[in-house]
Formats: sequence, C-alpha cells, structure tokens
Amino acid sequence: MTQRGRATRPTGPSGRPRRADGPRDGDRAGAPRGGDLGARRARLREVIEPVVTAAGYDLEDLAVSRAGRRHIVRVIVDADGGINLDAVADVSRAVSVALDAAEEAGGDIVAGEYQLEVSSPGVDRPLTLPRHWRRNVGRLVKVTVRGTPGRPEQRAAGDRQVTGRVIEADDERVVLETDAGRAEHSYAELGPGRVQVEFVRLDEADESDEAGDIDDIDDIDDEDDVEDEER
Repeated sequence: MTQRGRATRPTGPSGRPRRADGPRDGDRAGAPRGGDLGARRARLREVIEPVVTAAGYDLEDLAVSRAGRRHIVRVIVDADGGINLDAVADVSRAVSVALDAAEEAGGDIVAGEYQLEVSSPGVDRPLTLPRHWRRNVGRLVKVTVRGTPGRPEQRAAGDRQVTGRVIEADDERVVLETDAGRAEHSYAELGPGRVQVEFVRLDEADESDEAGDIDDIDDIDDEDDVEDEER
C-alpha cells in the first residue's frame, strides 16, 4: 500500500525564523508584505522544482497562501510506485535548504516567516496527466468522456460520465474496464479523472475469512495425514 504523508517545516534547518522588518529587493514601497502571490509562486517553483527533480520525484503542485503574517508554502510530490514518509521528509529538508540558500543569495523568495508543507498527493487529486493515470492502474476512476468529432458514435452521445477500472495507461491512451466492457480512450477525449474510494462489503470479507479458515483447516488435516504416514 502506498504511504501518504506530510512534512512541515516552519523554519529553516538552522531554526532561524524568516523576518521581514523592512522592504527587500524587489518589494515595492508601500506594497503588502509578500507581494503578488502569483509571482511569488513562480519564483518558488524556480527554486523548488530542480530540487524535487534531482531527488527523483515529480513536482505535482505548488501553492502559496497567506495566514496572517506568515506564508504557507505547500509542495506536492509524487513518483512511480508512490512516495513514503521518509522520502517526504528528505525532500522537505532539501527544499528548505534550497530556499535558505536562495534567500541568503539575496533573492526575494518568501519575504517573512513561512511554513513549508511537503506531502504526497491524496486520492482526491484529479488525474490530468498520463503519469497520473499510469500510477493509478488497477483503481476505480470516474471521468467525463468528451464527444469527439472524429468518432461519430461519441459525437452523437455527447459528453458522458463513465466509471471504470484503469486496466492500462501509457503516454497516449487509457484502457478502462466498465460494465459495458473494455474501452480505449485518448487523453484528448478525457476530462480530469477522479479516483473512487472502494469499500469491501462485510459479508464479502466474512466469506473471504471463512474460506481462508477452511483452507487452513484443510492444510492442518493434510499435515496430520503426512505425520500418520511417517509413523
């Protein structure tokens, strides 16, 4: 099972809090501390994405928000096979060091105290890229299949919601297993996919446990028979 986790770092590795007692290079006089969040997000990506890539992971999302006098920097990373808690912590430390170095070099990165949160994506993350679909092979997904001009049967039906299990996924297309059978779709035909949470029915779990108990009993009987033959 893929582990999901989050690492939070309110300050840098040295424990020194970020301060912004006065305007820094790049801050406009009289402008709110932190400047435009969109521009700040772009500057953060320039620092963070190479660090995440060098560690062997993909930067799935980066968000910056304000919480009073502090910024919250949220970084989402992932990889084929998932990313465990230790890897999340390692990436968090590496990103924090890179941000410290960028600020020491005189860059206006965060402008003030900030909290860094590094985590792996949850099941609610929309599937928008081929790697997202590839990493969810075997899962049940709900997705909008768009009507396609080049395919008359889809053009007539228009957009429709489909729920199916991801059987295959590569850089070009996805194969879904639905109640109507298997169907292949290019990514251009699909909207963002959503992984569906699946629950095992209690009666099915009980039947599975009972079957396992019966198998265990049969194994014990077989062992007894072998012992009797050896005697």
